[in-house]
Amino acid sequence: MIALKSPRNLLCLLLFILGLNISNAQTNREELEKRRVELRNEITRINELRISNQKKQRSVLVQVEDLNQQIKSTEDLIKLTNQQANLLTREISTNTNKIGQLRKELEKLKEDYARMIEKSYKSKSQQSRVMFLLSSESFLQAYKRLQYMKQYTNYRKQQGDEIKANTQELQELNARLVRQKEEKEKLIAENRKTRAELEKNRKSQQTLMATIRQKEGQFASQIKKKQEEIDAIDRAIDKMIRESIAKANKESGSTSRSTYNLTPAAKALAADFTNNKGKLPWPVKSGVVTMRFGKQPHPVVKSVMVNNNGVRIDTDEGGKARAVFNGTVSEVQAVKGANQAVMVRHGDYITIYNNLEKVYVKRGDNVTTEQEIGEVATSRATGKTTLHFLIYKNDQKMDPAAWIYRM
Repeated sequence: MIALKSPRNLLCLLLFILGLNISNAQTNREELEKRRVELRNEITRINELRISNQKKQRSVLVQVEDLNQQIKSTEDLIKLTNQQANLLTREISTNTNKIGQLRKELEKLKEDYARMIEKSYKSKSQQSRVMFLLSSESFLQAYKRLQYMKQYTNYRKQQGDEIKANTQELQELNARLVRQKEEKEKLIAENRKTRAELEKNRKSQQTLMATIRQKEGQFASQIKKKQEEIDAIDRAIDKMIRESIAKANKESGSTSRSTYNLTPAAKALAADFTNNKGKLPWPVKSGVVTMRFGKQPHPVVKSVMVNNNGVRIDTDEGGKARAVFNGTVSEVQAVKGANQAVMVRHGDYITIYNNLEKVYVKRGDNVTTEQEIGEVATSRATGKTTLHFLIYKNDQKMDPAAWIYRM
């Protein structure tokens, strides 16, 4: 009797594993592609700002800061494109191996099927099948022979179906492989173009930096003066926070001036805010961080240290500030040197959106995640539209990059 064990189980396992790999790779590709588009848009936005600032004859410092941002974003884009190309290389290698395995399995199926067809042809007459049954020594043997004939017929049909299914799978894999190779070639070509742009920008950077080095002392004085202005703004914000905490606590009957007296609802909101650490949306729809949290060397004149209590985000002209989480507007104040600031309370957490030209909310308003709360101001001096975004827990400063998704 013919053994009915089929290589189909092994083949199904291979295809299942392949399917998992394809699914995971597809997810990775989609994430990388999304980030690549974001970087491309970011580079375009920075380049437009650079051209605008050059036309308006902005200071060399501003031009170098813009150029540094573009170079960094371009370097990030090259790295990310390389990751995409490497991922495709691995997928191409995996699919090539799977195609080889599938072809071997298909050949074996075809050989088995050919042998069955040949054997069936030799014993195809109805008479031989009847005689095969009539020559049985007992009814039980005849029954077993009849079952064998049915199994044989079903197995032959199963083999034919497997050949058809595997052929289709092989064709789909080949088509996918062609698409992957085309996509990889496109990424490689794009990377060549991006690298050329990078080298051009680096040469421009070197020319501008030579100018800055000649007058480094003068630029250092400008930066220190600007930092003094920033420090004054930060002190005003710290004062606003302390006064807001004291005011809220006085209304609830507490005398504390540094920490909020929380109701059960406020505690739940704060816990929810904490649970979303690292997942909060950006406070603008699109933008690039131009200065990060904490003490750091100036991005152009490295000999000068600067400090930032939050992050600065350059966005499009007319860009809107958005609440990063549900909360209540606790303060709306004018801040000298930084237009208007909106303070949103989330339990004992605070988010501050500073340098707003227009404000769409008032004290006591409830806001929801991604709700627009104001329009970011554009500086006449630099031509930049910059949001100063800060996060506090009570009166303690926190790094927004730890809270905002991919900041």
